[in-house]
Amino acid sequence: MKKLMSLVLVLMFALCAVSFAEEAAYTETVVSIPTELYDIPATVCMPAGEGPFPAVVMLHGTGSNREEAGNGYKTAAPVLAEKYGIATIRIDFPGNGESTADYMLYTFKSAVADAVAAANYMKTLPTINPEAIGVMGWSQGGTDALLACAWAPEVFKSLVTWAGAPDMMLDGFFSEADYAEAKENGYFVMEFDWRENLNVSLQWAEDVANTDVLAEFAKGYTGPVLAIHGTMDVTVDPEWSNKIVAASTNEKSATHFIEGMDHTFNAFVEPDFVSLLNAVDATGAFFADTLK
Repeated sequence: MKKLMSLVLVLMFALCAVSFAEEAAYTETVVSIPTELYDIPATVCMPAGEGPFPAVVMLHGTGSNREEAGNGYKTAAPVLAEKYGIATIRIDFPGNGESTADYMLYTFKSAVADAVAAANYMKTLPTINPEAIGVMGWSQGGTDALLACAWAPEVFKSLVTWAGAPDMMLDGFFSEADYAEAKENGYFVMEFDWRENLNVSLQWAEDVANTDVLAEFAKGYTGPVLAIHGTMDVTVDPEWSNKIVAASTNEKSATHFIEGMDHTFNAFVEPDFVSLLNAVDATGAFFADTLK
């Protein structure tokens, strides 16, 4: 009986050790980053070990949050940490997720400032290499990431866009009627099927109407960009990814097209996340190479 109990204890200890090892492959910590106007809710995903690790700021798209569509970022972050040794910080823009700030504060300038604040926060962590910070963005988050690299090239060494949308007007996120409404009222109402509507500021409308995002990117950034897109994206034209890479002079810049993938990376239609994980692996390999 004693031998049996001893065997049971040994097995329990082994199972606990395995479980702990699996859990210890990465850690996630919810943090709040203070700025002059509001606090930025964020989640840091850190690989196990002492580092120093490269880090990537993850920017979400229109009306989404830091976990992203179908938990795309929430799924991606642990893979980037465990498989590629890349730390990430994913943030909520004003009016989204756990942010208590008004969405009216969201502009191109504020989005870049939030991305830089997140990068600077990561630089304070002892396990992070402050010289190896990248940024990635999904849809409008890709627009913000392009501008972050253009306007703060000293901060971001490498960039990945997921279905990047450099022109929100051409892709139908914003219309002349919206612009007229914003000029009249100081904002226009953006409607969604999956969440409450958002009041979008006149400043954001002016930003979209008057900013040539790819020209800014080409002028301000010399680092590499990987533009990932699904061939079945009917929300943002996949051709934008070719244009993003064409705006770059870096020899490591490239596109990665995934056949049959939609704007939300098939996260809602593929239970095994085949397309999403394809994008995550391409992202991880690119950052691992360019954030050395």
